[in-house]
Amino acid sequence: MKKFLILQLRPDEIADTEFQAFLKCGGLVEQEVHRVRMEVNGIPDDIVLDNYCGVIVGGGPSNVSDDELKKCDIQKKFEKDLYVLLDEVVQRDFPFMGACYGVGILSQHQGVCVSKERYSEDVSAVTVKVTDDGKEDALLKDLPEEFRAFVGHKEACQGVPKSGVLLASSDTCPVQMYRIKNNIYATQFHPEMDTDEIINRINVYKYAGYFPPEDAQKLISAAKEENVTVPQEILRRFVKKYNIMSNKK
Repeated sequence: MKKFLILQLRPDEIADTEFQAFLKCGGLVEQEVHRVRMEVNGIPDDIVLDNYCGVIVGGGPSNVSDDELKKCDIQKKFEKDLYVLLDEVVQRDFPFMGACYGVGILSQHQGVCVSKERYSEDVSAVTVKVTDDGKEDALLKDLPEEFRAFVGHKEACQGVPKSGVLLASSDTCPVQMYRIKNNIYATQFHPEMDTDEIINRINVYKYAGYFPPEDAQKLISAAKEENVTVPQEILRRFVKKYNIMSNKK
């Protein structure tokens, strides 16, 4: 049985909970995935896409828009590795879901400006609005036209790739979700994040510059008031669609 390739770049203190969140919200078990911690040693050279149902890239403290001179060596390595992988993903229209950092690296790979200039979002829940194209997409069809999603990012793509189709937007960040070709997806919001996981990240990233440390408890209280379920359904649909397609072959 083919597995999903999950590529992570978060540090030790939060990587495991993010991984468990991808499993939980994607309806997966560990036996159905191959986990790679890119921040340890990049992407292994022996990764063969034909062995997988799809690729999922998570978020993390790294920013693709950071000055190259300020990026650490391991970030430079895994970004170089990702570019090689994305060359093949885009050329083959291979199933891909990039979340948070994943939307940044895919957008940059496709020639879109990713920067901190506009559209960063505080750690919070925002209202995401599905576009007309999104209403016809398999991952969004028949879902609410507006839904709440957890966000928190210092950088954002400043537009949609020329080859892309905008699927969802928000007042705070116009590019919340897009698709390239038929099978390549990216979201600025977190499809793997439920209330428990955003609380984990607030606690871990308390001093990472996303928000004033003294606001942590207020953010946790606000998160507990939210009902965020649609983003997880989007991730589940991605997993279900490509699991079925790949393992029927």
